[in-house]
Amino acid sequence: MTDAAGGSGTAAAGDIGVQPYWELTFDADGDPDAGQRDRLVAGVARQRVTDLLVFAHGWNNDRSMARRLYGRFFAPFPGMAGAGVRLGYTGVIWPAMRFTDEPIPDFDPVAAGPSAATGDAGVTGAAGPPVLDDASLRALTRVFPGRELTLRRLQELLAERPAARSAFDEFARLGRELVTVRENSPAHRLAEDMGTGTPAMLTDDPMAVCEIFTAALEKCGHQELFGDGLKRLWNGAKEFLRQTAYYAMKRRAGVVGQLGLGPALGRLDEGVPATRIHLVGHSFGARLVSYGLRGMPPGVTGVKSVTLLQGAFSHYAFAARLPHDPDRGGALQGVQRRVDGPVVSCYSRHDSALSMLYPLASRLSGDSASFQGLFDRWGAVGHDGIQAVDGARRLKLGAAVPGEGCVSIDASSVVRDGPPPAGAHSDVCHGELAHVVLTAGRVVTK
Repeated sequence: MTDAAGGSGTAAAGDIGVQPYWELTFDADGDPDAGQRDRLVAGVARQRVTDLLVFAHGWNNDRSMARRLYGRFFAPFPGMAGAGVRLGYTGVIWPAMRFTDEPIPDFDPVAAGPSAATGDAGVTGAAGPPVLDDASLRALTRVFPGRELTLRRLQELLAERPAARSAFDEFARLGRELVTVRENSPAHRLAEDMGTGTPAMLTDDPMAVCEIFTAALEKCGHQELFGDGLKRLWNGAKEFLRQTAYYAMKRRAGVVGQLGLGPALGRLDEGVPATRIHLVGHSFGARLVSYGLRGMPPGVTGVKSVTLLQGAFSHYAFAARLPHDPDRGGALQGVQRRVDGPVVSCYSRHDSALSMLYPLASRLSGDSASFQGLFDRWGAVGHDGIQAVDGARRLKLGAAVPGEGCVSIDASSVVRDGPPPAGAHSDVCHGELAHVVLTAGRVVTK
């Protein structure tokens, strides 16, 4: 990687519209671009940055999309920082992906055109056949290297949509093979420690899973789905593939956060101890920065705030005791104490990706035999905030943010727009949310 801005030490600053800007790139195992990391530390010191904003994207599928998201989100910040504040900006780049029929987080769905936010017919939610288009196939091939034959067979099955149980069994088997991780890989070593378990969609009867996802798509706003009878269940099969990919990205976000971002934050704290660090994450990026807290070396004190935007991980992650299992805590229990300031979760009831599809995909096998009644237990932090943490506060958007502890802010008044099935999941570029980040970090605002 090279610095596009030469002597300023920033990377591609012109791409996002704010300066100074740096990037931190990690591979799937959390290994960093060491040159970028070292230039970040040196640049922050040289530019005398008082407050560094570090933003991790969700399931964008390339660097340019992430940069445009960062540019839109960071745009209000220079005009909001008060006297004596020297802001710096960092975009985390990690190998995630997006299906091409999903909204792009940093684009207005109408302005972006049919390919960005709509199906093949160019009408969001229209009754078109559930297909795996070539662009999504290429993205999946990058995410799952060496699995091209498996992916092409999945593409064929979606195109043919056989009305046979054996076809659904084959589709599920191939999808499950995609998320098998290498023995002794970071993802394999951390899987049990993260407490993620195996989602029921990877273990339950394939046709039953497809039926549940088909019904969920209808509830999320798809008034019409393609086909009838068994062919109709291929709508749910497509969603199963999407959620299988998301499961892999969810696991990867934890690995990159704990093994990559956490140590990088330690380097920053050591190299520029006077700089205050503010972490921001969207969707699985919220999971990434949260696991980054767990991966920080002991004694790091530079992280002054964390803001989670529509976080796609358990609302019980920070709990010392799970309501349904008091002998166990959440996978991130206590890490909020590693922040010298608040951990803020912005959530919205208009986020149907987290209110409906995420709980279905996240349920752990070994519980009940049904998907019903799971939303309280398997809910996401971006749907209803941080749960089961003693002393946690719940606020309306615009209220004063406490200086410490876990805080949940209902952002439904601004995080409200987006087509099905994800709803408002990616509607996060708002000045009101920028204000949350700055007030959570005790950055003086105008």
